[in-house]
Amino acid sequence: MTSVLYDAPGPKAKRRNLILSVVFFVLLALLLWWVWTVLDDKGQLEWSLWKPFTTSDAWTTYLLPGLADTLKAAGLAMVIALPLGAVLGIARLSDHRWVRVPAGAVVEFFRAIPVLLLMLFANEFFARSTDVSSADRPLYAVVTGLVLYNASVLAEVVRAGILALPKGQSEAAQAIGLRKSQTMGSILLPQAVTVMLPAIVSQLVVIVKDTALGGVMLGFTELLNSRGTLAANYANVIPSFIVVAVIFIVLNFILTSFASWLEARLRRSKRSTGAVLGADDVDDLNAGEVGGTLGTGAEK
Repeated sequence: MTSVLYDAPGPKAKRRNLILSVVFFVLLALLLWWVWTVLDDKGQLEWSLWKPFTTSDAWTTYLLPGLADTLKAAGLAMVIALPLGAVLGIARLSDHRWVRVPAGAVVEFFRAIPVLLLMLFANEFFARSTDVSSADRPLYAVVTGLVLYNASVLAEVVRAGILALPKGQSEAAQAIGLRKSQTMGSILLPQAVTVMLPAIVSQLVVIVKDTALGGVMLGFTELLNSRGTLAANYANVIPSFIVVAVIFIVLNFILTSFASWLEARLRRSKRSTGAVLGADDVDDLNAGEVGGTLGTGAEK
């Protein structure tokens, strides 16, 4: 089947794709076999190293509390960064210079600073200028750094999503007398959400993963930091890294799967107003019009 974006592969292309796929899977199998061999030679596959993960102590004492802190920090950062990013993105599109310029300066400033540096600055700020306890300070610093950086990135996502819409949408809204705020809230944003959703989800995945920076540098007891304590007690560094990596993969897979389901649901709920008709569709419509004309003439 031929699409507007690509042509269906021919016999040669199909053979080439099949050969490349076979070569890729063979190389992948060889890589996995090599990794397995190296781990086995170093004694990292011994049951004594993996046995702690079959007991409840390793999970209830280390992994699950660390996962809870990871989800807490990521959830707080998402809840704050999403609306803040939307506000900054819309502000960058404002007709008023006194709104557009400061919003652009904030976005460009925080987007240019590494998120780890923002966390370190926030940690020093809370330590020297506030009454936040030392126990809560790492969580505050991690959430602050994540919010400042990711809200700036999400602001650009929102701005790009709105600008990607056809200009006819806003022009039609102006033609019927809608104010710009009404146009943005009722027409542009609802349509732009579907366009922005994949990029937003990618940034949410980044938020989940970046919580590990707080564990490494600030002592925040998230999942990766808890893994270090577990590995020190059970002397299973490599297995603990593998288990934590799998947990992160599953967590982000659930997030992206939910986003894919939500995107499909949003697309189904919206009626298309700009469907592109193919040649066969046009012929059918023309045939219907001709038939209708002949029928009308016969009645007369």
